[in-house]
Amino acid sequence: MPPPLVLETTLRDGSYAINFQFTARDTSIIAGKLEEVGFDLIEIGHGIGLGASESGHGQACESDSSYMKAAAETLHKARWGMFCIPGIAKLEHIDLAAEYDMKFIRIGTDVSNVPISQPFIERAKEHGMFVCANYMKSYAASPLEFAKMASLSRQFGADIVYVVDSAGGMMPHEIEGYFSAVNDTCINCPIGFHGHDNLGLSVANALRAAELGASIIDTSLQGMGRSAGNTPTELFLVAMQRLGRPLGHDPIKVMDIGEKYIKPMYRREGLSSLDVTTGFALFHSSYMGVIREFSGKYGVDPRKLIIALCEKDKVEAPRGLVEELARKLSRTTDESFSARFRLDRYHGTEQNLGKD
Repeated sequence: MPPPLVLETTLRDGSYAINFQFTARDTSIIAGKLEEVGFDLIEIGHGIGLGASESGHGQACESDSSYMKAAAETLHKARWGMFCIPGIAKLEHIDLAAEYDMKFIRIGTDVSNVPISQPFIERAKEHGMFVCANYMKSYAASPLEFAKMASLSRQFGADIVYVVDSAGGMMPHEIEGYFSAVNDTCINCPIGFHGHDNLGLSVANALRAAELGASIIDTSLQGMGRSAGNTPTELFLVAMQRLGRPLGHDPIKVMDIGEKYIKPMYRREGLSSLDVTTGFALFHSSYMGVIREFSGKYGVDPRKLIIALCEKDKVEAPRGLVEELARKLSRTTDESFSARFRLDRYHGTEQNLGKD
C-alpha cells in the first residue's frame, strides 16, 4: 500500500500552545520552510478554525484573511488549508478562503453531530476544495456508529474521513477497530488520523494507522499542539524510516526547522498530571474551564472530577452535571488547597479551549 501523506499542522493546531499568536510572518516563514522539505499539505490559521476570533473563541494574532494571504503568497507547490467548525465558522468563511485559492479544508464536528457538516462540505466542494471530515472525539462512538457516519460524510461529498483522538487516550488496537469498521462498511473510503499525546501513544497510534492504510496522518513540529500536543513530525518521520517506509522528507532538515523556529517559542516543563488524566479518562481539554471552576469552588482534585465526569459523559461537560459531581466528591475529600494549586500550575489551560 502507498505510504500516507503527512498533513503538517503546526501552524494551526500548534497555535494553541502559544495562545493563537502565530503572526502572518511566522506563517509565511514556517510554511515556506515546510514546503522546501517536501510537505504537500500545510494547515494554517487559528487553532479553533475559521471565524474563531470574531466569534469569541480566543483572539488570534492575525485575521483569517491575513493568514490566508500569507500562505497564498508563500506557497507555490504545497497545498494549504484551514480548519472549520460549523457554528463557529459560517459558510461565508469558506467563500473567503476560496478567494485566496485555498486547496483543502477540514470540517470538524463531534462524532455525534456529523449531519451539521453537510452544507459546509457541499459549499467547499462547490469551490473545488479537498474536504476532510474530522470526527472530533471519535472514541465517543462505537466503531460501527463511526462507520455509519463515514458513509454519511461521503454522501455529502467529503473526500476523506478522520479518526480523531481528541483526548490523546486511544490505544493502537482501538485505532484498528475504527479502520476495520470503515473498511467493512464504507467502500473505498479514505481514512485519516489525528492524534494527541496525552498518554504518550501518538506515534504508536500514527504508525498503526499507517499500517492500516491511512491516507493522511497529521503531525506537528516538536509535537506542538493543544493539551499534551500532537504526534511529533520529527518522531513520526524517523519511526516510519525505521520501519523501512520513508516518506520522502529529510528528517535532519525537518528537525532543524523545528529546533530553529518552534522550540524557542514552545517550552514544556515535564509531564502534566492533568494532561495524563485527560488521556486516561478521554476528556476533551476544551472543557477545562468548567473543571477549574467547580474543582476550585468545592475544593476537589480536578483529576478526580475529570474521571467522574467521563464516566458519565465523554462528549460534553454540562455545568449542572460537573457541579453535582464536584459536590459529591467534596464530601469525601479535603484537598482544597492542593487542588487549587495543581490547577494554578496547569500549563496551557486558558490556551486549550478548542475542539480538535
